Amino acid sequence: MSRFSGSMTALITPFRDGGIDEAALEKIVEHQLENGTSALVPCGSTGESATLTHAEHVQVVEKVVAISAGRVPVIAGTGSNSTREAVALTASAKRAGAAAALLISPYYNKPTQEGIYQHYKHIAEQTGMPLIVYNIPGRTGSKIEAKTIARLAELDGIIGLKEATGSLDEAQEVSRLCGESLDIYSGDDSLTLPLMAVGAVGVISVIANVAPAQSARSVAAAAAGDFTTARKEHFALLPLMRALFVETNPIPVKAAMSMLGFCSDELRLPLTTLTDSSRTVLRAALVEAGLLQ
Repeated sequence: MSRFSGSMTALITPFRDGGIDEAALEKIVEHQLENGTSALVPCGSTGESATLTHAEHVQVVEKVVAISAGRVPVIAGTGSNSTREAVALTASAKRAGAAAALLISPYYNKPTQEGIYQHYKHIAEQTGMPLIVYNIPGRTGSKIEAKTIARLAELDGIIGLKEATGSLDEAQEVSRLCGESLDIYSGDDSLTLPLMAVGAVGVISVIANVAPAQSARSVAAAAAGDFTTARKEHFALLPLMRALFVETNPIPVKAAMSMLGFCSDELRLPLTTLTDSSRTVLRAALVEAGLLQ
């Protein structure tokens, strides 16, 4: 049985006047919990982890753990291109009460496959924390090959893979090699449905920030084998999924959450607020999805 499954939200980090907006974060988390989200994932790419200080990482994870109060697991983003830094962030998340950690593969350095393997192995051994590997070559500059993922799946503590290569062939090869030894989660909302057809057990989702109930329904239907319902829910959200990537994530989702009244659309440089032309596209998609008048 999968340790984590379903629609898991890659939470945004709301800012106000340059700092963490804890009141908005609480409002967002409570909305997630009321609408079927099965796990909360703070401090990932969508949570602007790249511009959070270490103290802010801890602050956000502690706050999400406190608000959720055991109602759903918290999976903290703790990745870094420095193995030592990733160990420190993961250990901090463990102390804060997170149930697991999600770690992007090392970016910029472009390690070899052996380097990637040793990176995750070292973090698992040093922290004793359940780890989810995050494969997103579009952000990291390097891909974790399926054979490397299969090696990682043999290690104690490596429990899952967030699959965001954009390749269904890649995901199928991982599923073929790993079988039930590794849980696979979609890292692209638009590919969740086909990925679940070949073995994924859920999604770590951007769209679930703005449409948690709809995302939860689609994923639950697919998990139950009811792909007729899953397709209906999925296709209803597809235009919004695309609109949420009209500019670099999390710029559009931050704007969407602002439009829906959850927080400001404040970002940290080098990210800038959504352009007017993209805002028009996003607003139309929110209206089409029935989320905005």
